[in-house]
Amino acid sequence: MGRPEVTSHAAIEQAAFTLFRERGFDATTLEAIAAEVGVGRRTLFRYYRSKNDIPWGQFDRSLEAFREIFRATPPDLDLRAAIGRAIVEFNRFPDDASPSHEERMRLILETPALQAHSALRYAEWRRVIAEYAARRLGGSPDDVAPRLLGYVGLGVALAAYETWLADPEQQLTAVIEASVGALRELDVHPPGRPDEESARS
Repeated sequence: MGRPEVTSHAAIEQAAFTLFRERGFDATTLEAIAAEVGVGRRTLFRYYRSKNDIPWGQFDRSLEAFREIFRATPPDLDLRAAIGRAIVEFNRFPDDASPSHEERMRLILETPALQAHSALRYAEWRRVIAEYAARRLGGSPDDVAPRLLGYVGLGVALAAYETWLADPEQQLTAVIEASVGALRELDVHPPGRPDEESARS
């Protein structure tokens, strides 16, 4: 039968974010989170390997959902368009999420103590794109082109998130679509070199 569940990922995240708001991320300990939830510290490790993992939620499940989006992508869609579409779909979140997606991403992107850990999560996220690109192109996710597309996809997402967090009244998916479109526009109308611009003026 296995061990009975004494708490949940959602309960831990809600308790942790309450403390993050009150005390700040750095000053919040795992012991404090465990006490807020009403469980022992050891129990927390059944759900999250570290405090740094809590803001990312059930990230392994999120990555599997990302892969599922790619599996459902029409095979005749242009590769970069397919990646852009998948990034948009991956970033659809319910408005009533608790903690809110805005609060979660603001913590992840703006907390210095989380940046090294976030780099590990970004690498896993990029890998999903690289795996898909490798299937489309033939070859390995470690080849230059799939790896590059993973980095480009992450850049598109991070640029969109920074824009959105500066004005969260905007719709997140619309901002991401605009970020994808801006990259496509650079391909169609690449910016000219300064000497070219001056020659035309």
